[in-house]
Amino acid sequence: MITPAFELTQDPDFLTIIIRVPYAKASEFDVFVEGEDFRFYAKPYFLRLTLPGRIVEDGREKASYNTDEGTFTILLPKEIPGQYFEGLDMLTSLLTPKKSRSAKPLVEEIGASAELSEEEEQEFDLEIEQIPYKESAESIPPLQCPYGFGNLRSGAFQRLQDELSDVIDIKDPDQTPAGERRRKRLEAEAAKFDPDHYLADFFEDEAIQHVLKYKPWWVDAHKKMTALKGKNQDKGNSAAGVVFSDAEREKLRKFTNKSYLLDKSSRHHIYLGLIDILLAYCYEICVNEGDNNVESSWNIRKLSATLCWLESFTSIHDVLVSFGRRVLCYPLYRHFGLVTRALSDTVMILQLGKAAVLKCLLDIHKIFVESDDPAYILNDLFITDYCIWIQKIKSKKLAALSESLQKTALTKSHLGLELEELEAAAVLVLEEENMLKAAGTVSKQQLPESETSDSEESSSTSSSETEGSDSDERESSTSEDGEINSFQGTLPGERTAPLSDCNGLRQGTNTSALEVSDGKSKVSGQSPSQTGKLIEELEKQMHSTMRLSEQPEGLATASCMAQEQKENQKPEPDRVSEDTSGKDNFLELSSKPNPLLFLCSTNEDED
Repeated sequence: MITPAFELTQDPDFLTIIIRVPYAKASEFDVFVEGEDFRFYAKPYFLRLTLPGRIVEDGREKASYNTDEGTFTILLPKEIPGQYFEGLDMLTSLLTPKKSRSAKPLVEEIGASAELSEEEEQEFDLEIEQIPYKESAESIPPLQCPYGFGNLRSGAFQRLQDELSDVIDIKDPDQTPAGERRRKRLEAEAAKFDPDHYLADFFEDEAIQHVLKYKPWWVDAHKKMTALKGKNQDKGNSAAGVVFSDAEREKLRKFTNKSYLLDKSSRHHIYLGLIDILLAYCYEICVNEGDNNVESSWNIRKLSATLCWLESFTSIHDVLVSFGRRVLCYPLYRHFGLVTRALSDTVMILQLGKAAVLKCLLDIHKIFVESDDPAYILNDLFITDYCIWIQKIKSKKLAALSESLQKTALTKSHLGLELEELEAAAVLVLEEENMLKAAGTVSKQQLPESETSDSEESSSTSSSETEGSDSDERESSTSEDGEINSFQGTLPGERTAPLSDCNGLRQGTNTSALEVSDGKSKVSGQSPSQTGKLIEELEKQMHSTMRLSEQPEGLATASCMAQEQKENQKPEPDRVSEDTSGKDNFLELSSKPNPLLFLCSTNEDED
């Protein structure tokens, strides 16, 4: 809190306290009087005095506020009329709080269950230390840089810098010239610009396109004005459709009438500052669709370099460039379409005349007053003076200003943020990602075919591995069948295959065929006694085969399977033929193929 400058005077019946609180929130102040205690509060100022005499509140007290000088004058009646208060000029002793006469222990025990209520925790410390304000030639810096409406103010932030650090971005504006402010502002904007945020709003702009469809009140008013101009070719009523509310009229009545002595340069700065403030206001109305919220004050002052950096522009193009850069650096929605939309809205407002401009300024004034932060300081520096000044200018000045604003072009390249290069690079990246995705989709579509072929190859490989012996046997049997069929060309039947499957002679037959194909020396080497034994064994096997063929198909198959299992437990004839253990009957069987095949085929035909 800041201790304000004050002075006290007296007469026999009243004590007069004059408190100087420039740029205070005069609409909200509090005065407390009780005996010798006097307290005054108007954010960000606080004053507590211990008076040398007692005062009372009996209905005769009065208070007034001078907006030009920024001073409160409070008239308080004395409890004892005619009493003389000594030491009213001893400011340090008046600021010293009255000591309590009750002795308190240095250490006090507080119970575990004792807790402070929220009201006690949030209670303002009335015993805060106060430092008397001294205004001397040494405390005033030699350089005072002007700012505010028409650059008519200076020194406003000398003692309020800590309180207003959230309102303006420039540090120590009283000692910073206009050129240095502009340089620091451009550096801050360049550091704040976020390419990712900008590209996100550039490519995903559904919410932005939605707010761009909102139509504020001046759109309908502009249509009405255009319709009236169409009917009356000479001139139209620019104020048509602009209606002030009762609260706005009441606020206009409270403004103090002023006269401004402005040179040409000051008027030029005022017009450009007005454009800058209206652009920020139009952006705020568009993105929030006409509903003010807690961020409205921040949006307006942050997007306006006039309010946030105390900037003094020299051309309309500089105003547009500054506004465009700040839109793409600070708010939630950072889209160039919002910049052009605010520009067109500002042109409409200026074409509607000073009534529409005044209505917008009154709304800005209200937003700053109701803000939680000390944005009201900007009302005292700019908005209040704009509201008073705009009522006295001629409408043709605003018409000329809107025409100049329409002729001023603004492109992305003017903003100095390399937006076009950034967008082109982002488009190339997206195209490359789309190509990669398309290639990935094609590969995924082709993947099942390759997997199928791989599975087929693996299955064929596994089948070839598991059926290696069978495949070899099939190949040999195929070639052997060809040789057997050619060898049996004069035989009347081909039912030897079922016969050999059931009695287990398939392998023996194949073996004999292989042996026959390999050479006939073994046949010729057999003795006649061995041939007789072979015929006897063959007759026995044929009788058993005939009995199996007469059975039903299922029983025959079962018996065949059982017989095959028994035969599998025995050594295979071809393998036994390689054994030298002395089983001559199998060797004799494999070495006598011709009678065997002939007898088998004739017996099958008889069946």
